Amino acid sequence: MTLKAVLFDFNGVIINDEPIHERLLEEALLSENLRFNPEEFQQYSLGRSDRSAIVDLCSLRGRVLTESVIQAIMKRKLQAYQTQIQSMDDLPIYDGVLEFIEILRSAGCRLAVVSGAMRAEIELVLVKMGVRDCFSAIVAGDEIRSSKPDPEGYLLGFKLLQEQFPELELALEDCLVIEDSFPGIQAAKAAGIGVVGVANTYPFHMLHRVATWTVDSVLDLDLERLLPIVAVEMEETSADTSGAIDSTVG
Repeated sequence: MTLKAVLFDFNGVIINDEPIHERLLEEALLSENLRFNPEEFQQYSLGRSDRSAIVDLCSLRGRVLTESVIQAIMKRKLQAYQTQIQSMDDLPIYDGVLEFIEILRSAGCRLAVVSGAMRAEIELVLVKMGVRDCFSAIVAGDEIRSSKPDPEGYLLGFKLLQEQFPELELALEDCLVIEDSFPGIQAAKAAGIGVVGVANTYPFHMLHRVATWTVDSVLDLDLERLLPIVAVEMEETSADTSGAIDSTVG
C-alpha cells in the first residue's frame, strides 16, 4: 500500500473548537426558547453537521423548524463563530497538527478536509493557520445531503481528489482518514477507507474498538507502522464496500 491521500476531519482533529460549538449551540436553542442539555451535545452534535444537530435537538423538544428558521439559526451561529475565531490571537490547534500536515505534504500526499462544519468556518481557520494551500479539497457540512455517519462526505472528498489528480490513479486503499468521533469513524469505514481514531474527544479505549488504528494524538502517528495495519484492514473490508462510490455519490 502506498499512502497517496489523507482526509482530515476538522473539529476535534485539527482544531479544539468543540467547546465553542457547544456554547453556540446552547445559544441557538435558547433563541428558540428551548433549554440546552449538555449531555446531549456528544450524542447529537459531535461529528455531525450543524443542520442535523439543530433539527434533531429541536425535534426532541417537540419543535419542528421551517427551512427559513433553520437557515437563520445556522447563519447566526456561523457569524458568532467567525467573530470569536477572528478575535483570537492563538487558535486552539491541536499539538502536532501543523507538523503532521507538513510531513504529509513533503511526502507528496494530497490532503482534504471532510467535516460537518460549514465551509466558511473551515476556510477561516485554515487561512488563519496558514495551511489553506495544503488542502486540495474541502467537503463541508453545508454542501452535502447526509451528515456523518453517512459516507457521502468521505466518498465525495475521495472523488474530488481523484478528479484533480488523475495521474495518481487514486484508489480507496491509497487513502487514510483522521477522525475523532464515532459518526466520523463509521462514515470512513462505510466509505471503505482506513481510519485512524485520535483520542482528542473520546477515550482511547472507546475509539480502539471501532477505528482501524488509534492514537492519543497526531504526535503519535508513525506512518511506517500504520500503513501495514491499514492495508490488512482494507483487504478484509474491500469486498463489502466495492459498490459504495457508485451507490452513494454517483
